[in-house]
Amino acid sequence: LLFAFRRCHNYIAGNQGLQKPQAFWELLKLIFCKIHDERNNDEVEFFAAANERHSVNGHLKVQKRIGALFQQVKDDFPTIFEKPEPIKLKPGVLAYLVTQLQMYSLLESDIDVKGRAYEEIVGSNLRGDRGEFFTPRNVCRMAVAMLDPAEKQLVLDPACGTGGFLITAMNHVIERIRVAEMTKWANKVKRAEQAATGRIRKYADKFIVGIDFNPELVKATKMNMVMNNDGEGGLFQANSLEAPATWEAALRKRHIMGNVDLLFTNPPFGSKIPVTDRSILEQYDLGHSWSYDKSADHWNVTEAVQKSQPPEILFIERCVRFLKPGTGRAAIVLPDGILGSPGLGYVRDWILRNTRVLASIDLHPDTFQPDVSIQTSVLVLQRKTEDLIALEQAAGKINDYPVFMAVANHVGHDKRGNKTYVRDSKGNEHIEEVEEQIKEYEDGTPVYRKQTTRRKVRDDNTLQIAQEFRRWLSEQD
Repeated sequence: LLFAFRRCHNYIAGNQGLQKPQAFWELLKLIFCKIHDERNNDEVEFFAAANERHSVNGHLKVQKRIGALFQQVKDDFPTIFEKPEPIKLKPGVLAYLVTQLQMYSLLESDIDVKGRAYEEIVGSNLRGDRGEFFTPRNVCRMAVAMLDPAEKQLVLDPACGTGGFLITAMNHVIERIRVAEMTKWANKVKRAEQAATGRIRKYADKFIVGIDFNPELVKATKMNMVMNNDGEGGLFQANSLEAPATWEAALRKRHIMGNVDLLFTNPPFGSKIPVTDRSILEQYDLGHSWSYDKSADHWNVTEAVQKSQPPEILFIERCVRFLKPGTGRAAIVLPDGILGSPGLGYVRDWILRNTRVLASIDLHPDTFQPDVSIQTSVLVLQRKTEDLIALEQAAGKINDYPVFMAVANHVGHDKRGNKTYVRDSKGNEHIEEVEEQIKEYEDGTPVYRKQTTRRKVRDDNTLQIAQEFRRWLSEQD
C-alpha cells in the first residue's frame, strides 16, 4: 500500500503538471472516493475495467463514475471538501490511479500499514517549520497501552498532527467493542458488525477530540481518521495555547477544559518557534518568570511575564489544565532538557506541585530517526485535585511516592529508518508464529477465520514497557 500511494503521488506530479503538495490533495480525494465506495456501495463503483484503461472513451467513463462518487463524498464530508471542488485530474491520469488503487481494500488493510503509508505521503508534503514531526506508531501504541482507554473516557490530543495518537487510542477501544459484540452475538457475524458499527461511530464522534494549529494537517487528519474508522467529527483547527474563549463555538461546546480523562500528545518543540504573544503567555504560570529561594529550596512564580517561551513548556501546563482533577492522566512526549536542564527547574517544580508523575520513559535516540535527531522521553502524569495541592502547600512539602521508570533501548529501527529484528547469538533472526483473525466473505456474508502466519520479530521493547507499567500500576492500586 505504501508503494501504491507513493507511485500514485509521483504519477500525478509527473503527468498532471502539479506540484507535489497539490498532487497530494488530489490523491486524497481519490482515497476518499475509494473508502466511500467500500463503505457504502453494494456494487463496486471505484474501478477501471480492462477495456477502459487504454482508450479515451474508457478514460471518460472512469472520470464520470469517479466524479459521481466524489459528489457523494462532498455531501458526506462538507467540512473537508467544498461543494464546487472538482477532481483536478486529466481522464487518463485518473484512470491510471484508479487501476493502482482498486486492487486494495483500504478499510480492511492493516491499520499500521495504512498509518505508515498515509503519514509518509502527508509528511513529505505538509511537514512545516513549526517543529512538527510525526510520532512513530510504536510510541503511540506504548502510550495508549499504558493508559488503556475505555469506551466512556474522553480522549484528547491538543497537538494532534496527523492523528497518530488519536487513531491508536480509537482503534484500541474499537477492538474491545468488536470483541464484546462478537461474544454477545456468537456466530451472528453480520449482526455483531452492525451493533459494533453503531457503538464505534458514537464513540469516535463523542469521545475522541483532536486539535491542531495547522489547518492543512487538520484536514489531512480528518481523512486519516475516516480511512481508519470513521471519526472525523471531533477534530478542530485551533491554537490549543490560546484562551478557550477564542476557539470556535463547536470546540467550546465540547467543554474539554478540566474534563479530559486521557490525553496523549507530542507537542511542537523548539526555541526556534517561541511563543511571544503576551496575551497567551500571561495565561500561564509557566509563561511568567520564576525566582528560586535557595534557603527554602523552592521556586516562586512572579508577576513578570516572560518575553517568550518554547511551546512545549506552555503545552505542559495546558495539558494538565485539560485533565479531570484527581483522575485525568496524560502521556506527553517531551525533550529531555525539560527533565534535566538546570535552568528549567521551575518547570519541574510546577509539574511536581500540580501532578503526580506516574512514569518516565526514556526513548532511544533513534526513535524519531531518520526524520529528526532529538532525545525525548514520554512523561505520564496524573492531575492532582485542588484540595491535595492546597494540603501539600500548607505542609510545605510533597510526600515521596514511587515512579515507574524505563528505557526504550530498542525501537525496531536504526538511525537510517531501517527495520531491526531480534537475533540469536549466532545472528539468526528470530521467527514467531502469530494467530490472526482473517475476514472473508461467503455469498456476501462476512466470516472470520483464524490463520497462523510466521514473521520476523521486530527488535522493539516499547510494548513490553507498557505491559510492565500496567503490572506495576496494578500493584500500586
